[in-house]
Amino acid sequence: MALNPGAKAAALAASQVSSALGDLPEWDLGDLYPGMDAPELKRDLAKAAEQAIAFEERWKGTLSSEAARGAEGRLGEALREYEAIEELVGKIASYAGLVYAGDTSDPQRAKLYGDVQEKMTDASAHLLFFALELNLVDDSLILSALDADPAFGHYRPWVLDLRKDKPYQLEDRIEQLFHEKSITGRGAWNRLFDETMTDLRFEVGGEELTLEPTLNKLQDPDGEVRRAAAEALAKTFKANLRTFTLITNTLSKDKEISDRWRGFEDIADSRHLANRVERSVVDALAMAVREAYPRLSHRYYAMKARWLGMETMNHWDRNAPLPETPQATIGWDEAKNTVLSAYHRFSPDMADIARKFFDRRWIDAPVRPGKAPGAFAHPTVPSAHPYVLLNYMGKPRDVMTLAHELGHGVHQVLAGAQGPLMASTPLTLAETASVFGEMLTFRSLLDKTSDRRERKAMLAQKVEDMINTVVRQIAFYEFERKVHTERKNGELTADRLGQFWLEVQADSLGPAIRLREGYETFWTYIPHFIHSPFYVYAYAFGDCLVNSLYAVYQNAERGFQEKYFDMLRAGGTKHHSEILAPFGLDATDPAFWQIGLGVIGDLIDELEALE
Repeated sequence: MALNPGAKAAALAASQVSSALGDLPEWDLGDLYPGMDAPELKRDLAKAAEQAIAFEERWKGTLSSEAARGAEGRLGEALREYEAIEELVGKIASYAGLVYAGDTSDPQRAKLYGDVQEKMTDASAHLLFFALELNLVDDSLILSALDADPAFGHYRPWVLDLRKDKPYQLEDRIEQLFHEKSITGRGAWNRLFDETMTDLRFEVGGEELTLEPTLNKLQDPDGEVRRAAAEALAKTFKANLRTFTLITNTLSKDKEISDRWRGFEDIADSRHLANRVERSVVDALAMAVREAYPRLSHRYYAMKARWLGMETMNHWDRNAPLPETPQATIGWDEAKNTVLSAYHRFSPDMADIARKFFDRRWIDAPVRPGKAPGAFAHPTVPSAHPYVLLNYMGKPRDVMTLAHELGHGVHQVLAGAQGPLMASTPLTLAETASVFGEMLTFRSLLDKTSDRRERKAMLAQKVEDMINTVVRQIAFYEFERKVHTERKNGELTADRLGQFWLEVQADSLGPAIRLREGYETFWTYIPHFIHSPFYVYAYAFGDCLVNSLYAVYQNAERGFQEKYFDMLRAGGTKHHSEILAPFGLDATDPAFWQIGLGVIGDLIDELEALE
């Protein structure tokens, strides 16, 4: 069938962009398993099930008596065995998840993902007793055993951290029911969201696009292209609004049931517990950001409207490039060299770790139909290595995304030495290395820029990224609070959800941005609301923390890099207060957040001076 002129032009443009990008890498998952039908995968699936059952038979009902034996006890042996099974389960689940993310529209990949989820849920059900029973052991016995048994004492941070969950534990059978039902409950709704979002198509200029390329057009220099993309997004979201409203209502109720049974007071307390951060700290962060809206986002967007020659911008103009912004496509090799050189300038060791991701095919960069949208760094398990997924399209923001995800990757590699149980970092600290990687890349590029117009474009883009990371994410957090609070009173209609969305967006973006018809549906595509309720404040936490951390780095004479690497190597073994103490920082101090927000304000001041 012959292509119409618009489709021909779009195909030619796509071909030219592809050529300019260069050869984009696709990841090699062979370090986990050779393939979906590999005998090694089948062997490990059976092995995980067998070992989990044997572990339960051997250790269930013995932990208190083992703790009472002190140096003669075998809690250290039990924990080593538990950790080994957890790593095997994690390796299998990581492989299935990455294969699925590569193409969520492929039925075979979806089947593998679903089958593995079921089998690993069944296997880990036999491990569930361990943490629950360990937390029922008397505190004095646990502390004595940690001191007496070096093998058990090795896991001290994990054991003491686990006991913070104790007040919210339920009886074993209920915990098992919650665990096993998750596959047909929350897990199933998450999968429905992913597969629905992957299947969506948006018609822009006679071309049918998936989500990522459509969102990318909101950064197009042509205002008509941005408008068409925004209207296409709104049209498709509206057509699927019933599905997304049902998913949101169901998952909100699911969370309310779980929180009520466990005894959490606030709707976000379970996330705070998982993040090992106090509610008062998050409340102080959210309040500080909300109070800063007028001097940050409101002020910046009013400036940007003037730069674009508008009295007010439409919502699709929010991320429009400035006239000064270079429009050339940034090839993959240039992006790679930009990030690695910035990392090397800070620490050659950091660059060496990041280079492995390129050299060993740990990155999947191309945009493909069916591929999961967005970007992530998946740690997999310490016996393997992380993998990075991108949807790289050659925009300056894509380079910053590469720097961000490689920061995660470096962090995950360094923390891996803590082992499977203690490598994982709370979300609030997990964003530190990623945002720091972005800052290193930005500062490196800015230092090389002497042209006034280019400097203005770079500063503006960084301010927008910071607003998206801090202001926008706190607005997301406020949206979630509204949704989960009102859900307690009954189901929310799509109109009510849209109303909440418009309220928080208008409050955070300010009067310089006009929210046009259709924008009320844009809450539908944010995956964090579905996969990780209240995750979003971790981005603002990380950005403000890094702003403060970077100020320490700039003023440090020596020794910062070593302390920074020690922080990353700590993984999940330290509380945020311990992590930040060597840098003289304290997140419990309300003034701490003003330091980070002040950095954004200073950049806006510099832009005003350039104006």
